Amino acid sequence: MRDIVLFFCFFLFLFSLLRETNAVSQEKNNGVYIVYMGAADSSNDGTKNQQAELMSSLIKRKKDAVVHSYNNGFSGFAARLSEAEAKSIAQKPGVISVFPDPILQLHTTRSWDFLQYQTEVEISSGPISGSDNASPKGVDTIIGILDTGIWPESESFSDNDMSEVPSKWKGTCMESHDSTSFKCNKKLVGARFYDDSDEDGVRPSGSARDENGHGTHVASTAAGSPISGASYYGLASGTAKGGSPGSRIAMYRVCMTDGCHGSAIMKAFDDAIADGVDVLSLSLGSSSGLEVEFSSDPIAIGAFHAVEKGILVSCSAGNDGPGPATVVNVAPWILTVAATTIDRDFETDIVLGGNKLIKGGGISFGNLTKSPVYPLISGDLAKSGNTDVSEKNARYCNPNSLDGTKVKGKIVLCDNRDGYYSLTEKLTEVKSKGGIGFIVVDDNARTVAPKFKSFPAAVVTEKDSNEILSYINSTKKPVASVLPTVTIANYKPAPLVAYFSSRGPTYNTHNLLKPDITAPGVAILAAWPGNDTNEAVAGQAPPLYNIISGTSMSCPHVSGIAALVKAQNPSWSPSAIKSAIMTSALQTNNLKAPITTVSGSVATPYDIGAGEASPSLALNPGLVYETNTADYLQYLCSVGYDKSKIKLISNTVPNDFSCPTNSSSESVSQMNYPSIAVSNIKENEIKKVTRTVTNVGQEDATYTASIKAPVGLEVQVTPNKLVFTNNSKKLSYEVSFKASSKPKEDLFGSITWTNGKYKVRSPFVVSTNSQGV
Repeated sequence: MRDIVLFFCFFLFLFSLLRETNAVSQEKNNGVYIVYMGAADSSNDGTKNQQAELMSSLIKRKKDAVVHSYNNGFSGFAARLSEAEAKSIAQKPGVISVFPDPILQLHTTRSWDFLQYQTEVEISSGPISGSDNASPKGVDTIIGILDTGIWPESESFSDNDMSEVPSKWKGTCMESHDSTSFKCNKKLVGARFYDDSDEDGVRPSGSARDENGHGTHVASTAAGSPISGASYYGLASGTAKGGSPGSRIAMYRVCMTDGCHGSAIMKAFDDAIADGVDVLSLSLGSSSGLEVEFSSDPIAIGAFHAVEKGILVSCSAGNDGPGPATVVNVAPWILTVAATTIDRDFETDIVLGGNKLIKGGGISFGNLTKSPVYPLISGDLAKSGNTDVSEKNARYCNPNSLDGTKVKGKIVLCDNRDGYYSLTEKLTEVKSKGGIGFIVVDDNARTVAPKFKSFPAAVVTEKDSNEILSYINSTKKPVASVLPTVTIANYKPAPLVAYFSSRGPTYNTHNLLKPDITAPGVAILAAWPGNDTNEAVAGQAPPLYNIISGTSMSCPHVSGIAALVKAQNPSWSPSAIKSAIMTSALQTNNLKAPITTVSGSVATPYDIGAGEASPSLALNPGLVYETNTADYLQYLCSVGYDKSKIKLISNTVPNDFSCPTNSSSESVSQMNYPSIAVSNIKENEIKKVTRTVTNVGQEDATYTASIKAPVGLEVQVTPNKLVFTNNSKKLSYEVSFKASSKPKEDLFGSITWTNGKYKVRSPFVVSTNSQGV
């Protein structure tokens, strides 16, 4: 019991330290604060004057005090302030919030073919509406991407056969401050960067050029042109293409070497709103446990105003899974995307003595012979003679734990389940002691294809490692070989929920279900900067396409789908597009069984939201749930904002709008959202929610409700039939939930409306809690 108490205290200490570290990192950002002043309204001279006066007084004090000003989608500015100045400005009329400029982090071919294949599996007969041959290619939709920049020379951004840039585009291609030549075209229509002068007025050499690779990868995943013969040194070979290959790309480089500054993110939102983008894609955000409320969240603020202007915003859910309540970017106006695997595996085989084959993973271009002639040893048997080194440390191949005389010329089996030292550090230990091969035990890493370049290496599961250990311990002179990686197509089961994908429930309420959707985010092949020698395999040129994983990769898949839906339905609102993607999602894998996590448990809506996004089915959803600004304003009421503050935040507040006197997080359940979350349910208590659907399919149609409910929960839909006509395009229904006993855990189910042609599915969760865990 004492050990448990000590561990819990240590966990609380670490959690507190993490928050303190984040606070310190925010204070060390050159003293920049963001001053948020709500909606930008050309008719609101008061707010404009107040903003101008505040900025003018700061510039008089110090010429370079103001870092950014926000004037298009919302009002405010970012400036270098003392703590006292920040507190003083926060009290000024028209100011909603003043907060330190946070530094957020990145949530770092075949995937699109797999999504299409999954749709074909789901629909067993008839032509596929929106299939590869019939679907719009996203023509003239513009996807804005906030990221690390872009490599404009990549073939994925070629504008061959593209029409002229649409007149709605009002953006620019900023000239670089460095010596590189950066050119936009009819594909890459715009590029901005936000490198600002430091406190001494020194302006860095700025450019929208990607020096990281992340932004290039994300952009080509969302809207890259089709490029045949793309691969990562021969692996994953095929045609690399974005989800919406006819869409244009606008890059907003908001991330630098130290992360992604909130002030730059807000400036990019402000610019993108004026530039004329249709979709905004953000594969970045805070880490779990470091979330802030709306008025201090640059992404939530920027996204709110973008959605008000008709721009859909999709964001990555975060990479802090698989623990509960780790999902980020959870504002209801954001489309929050989790990550899953695809039906492709990178297999790196291990051959033991007697030609016993173990199917490992990872990506390695080693040159060992196929015959198992190389000595094999486990880390614990190669323990250093240093008395300070434990057998456990040696088994994990931690730094300075191995004896070079025992390792030299051998393949070493290492455990990676301690989670303290990185896989790279363990590989370095083996290589530095003269090892010629590396086998690492890690169930999670086996699913994400870590790269080892030219060193012979493989990842194995714990189950397979037991077989290897048994062989080592029963053989006088164990031998093995590690073969080069090969690509395995049609891998089953897929998709699986990525182990790193952040999970629900949301941290601040159980009345909003997040994530919203999932999409491929594991081992995704996409474009990469052509000068990245760090990613190059020895003796080879840098790769033009790279394989990486993260919810960063799943987010642009959904951004691409959103652009396709927008192209086919240009008048649809962001919430209608979001609804189409969510209600048409799939919940089964390529074995026609429920999607599972990597551990084998059936995925819940906390793992995958509504399910795996379908690029074909989203084009024709039948019905949509339209969440309007009033719904979002009621959400702001529920988290503590009053009418006067809300009227500053939004310039579309209805005249008769007011916050309910008893507004609470439970009122969020009534938002007209495509999913349903109900909290604080008690034994035999009835909870009711109302939803309204809009018919976007056949004019005269009758839909019938079917319910999938767990044992112990009674669910009723009234009415259970909806009859749409030319005069009745919007209809409402009520759902009641009654638990026969107090649930011991959250309960999941779904409501599906169908008319024989369309299936419109909404997942639901019922919880005994009211707040996030």
